[in-house]
Amino acid sequence: MRKPIITTAVIACACLAAHDAQALQPSNSVTKASPSSIVFKGARVIDGTGAPANENQYVVIQGKKIKSITAEQPKEIAAGSRVIDASGKTIMPGLVLGHAHLGLLKGTSTSGSNITEENDIRQLKRYAKYGVCMVMSLGDDHDCIYAVRDKRNNGLIGGPYVMTAGHGIGVPNGAPPLETGADEVYRPTTIDEALKMVDDLVKHHVDMCKIWVDDLDGKAEKMKPEMYKAIISRAHHHGLKVASHVWHLADAKSLVEAGVDVLAHSIRDLPVDAELISAMKSHGVYITPTLAVDDSFYIFKEKPDWMNSKFFQDSLEPGVLDYLKSEKYIPSERERKAAAMAQKNLKTLYDGGVKVGFGTDSGGLERPQGFDEHRELQLMVASGLTPLQAIQCATMNSAAMLGVSKNMGTLAPGKLANLIVLDADPSVDIKNTERINSVWIDGEEQQ
Repeated sequence: MRKPIITTAVIACACLAAHDAQALQPSNSVTKASPSSIVFKGARVIDGTGAPANENQYVVIQGKKIKSITAEQPKEIAAGSRVIDASGKTIMPGLVLGHAHLGLLKGTSTSGSNITEENDIRQLKRYAKYGVCMVMSLGDDHDCIYAVRDKRNNGLIGGPYVMTAGHGIGVPNGAPPLETGADEVYRPTTIDEALKMVDDLVKHHVDMCKIWVDDLDGKAEKMKPEMYKAIISRAHHHGLKVASHVWHLADAKSLVEAGVDVLAHSIRDLPVDAELISAMKSHGVYITPTLAVDDSFYIFKEKPDWMNSKFFQDSLEPGVLDYLKSEKYIPSERERKAAAMAQKNLKTLYDGGVKVGFGTDSGGLERPQGFDEHRELQLMVASGLTPLQAIQCATMNSAAMLGVSKNMGTLAPGKLANLIVLDADPSVDIKNTERINSVWIDGEEQQ
């Protein structure tokens, strides 16, 4: 089945949509301690649509939402409003992260035992500091993720919004390997078992179904086409999109033909071809390139200058910097070659009209949460995208991929006030996304 059917299960699964009808509505009351509105004046605004920046704008936030973005000073600024001089600064949408992993890492330990509600929330706070306003935890999750997601979507905790694919579905002796902490991934041995596991994910109101299709360079079992075709069909029956881990071009073609909605990595073995591009466009399939994950398996041996930056080091768990500088970190030539192929394929896919979202696979030992999202933008530009195109993929496109574009992904009146204030213009140099002045989620400055 090519497109998900809208059912009551979809309504049950759409936690953010339910939140739209309640907590996301503008508040008519303002506490004594809160300003009646926030007004940024004189800002350069990148709205996330790919359009050029607009200079000298007034951005007015009221409650959780953007009230207006205009070149003219608002005729009236309500008494008690907080007015912020944003001259020389750039405001862009918060990043919408479509592929990450919460809770697996603690210190230098990658383990399922690290996945707790407390660790998930701690890592969400780190993402917030780096301008991420939505995190899709794409598989490997434990049941605690559902409580974290629901607390965030009901306004009981702040920071980025949360979506989850729950445990995800692999196969015995297959990807993801157990040593990465994937101890609760469903691993069916029959199609009937796989279908029951999809049904169980639906009962937990997951936001997407994740599968793994990869033999890990011939070292692991690979999910067979008949199984993933059945999983995709059952997920679509419940109105649930499916994202797949993928490496090889042949698998990508088969998955697209089977109806997958998102390829959760770039193609890394061979150049993509017209056949794949045509099929992805025909079926509306997204791809999240996750260039940063391939980069992470070799780049630290080269000791790039940014390893000494506060921006990078603040994103690390305790002990990780020492590990990355040590002989324990062994670079992979396979990943180096894969990274070059992934970048080449991203440019080909983008130019061919394929929908490109945003994901990094951050959350592992070599994949720092927060920093990797900015590294991904830089690698996308190094692949041949313009800075504005990369930002559009990371905001508007990614929000559409996750089904949350009604409320985030672009800066416009009526959208949530999820934005990053930068001290320099990233449309001139994408590295300027690292020059974060402040981050705002739901109209509140993140601390």
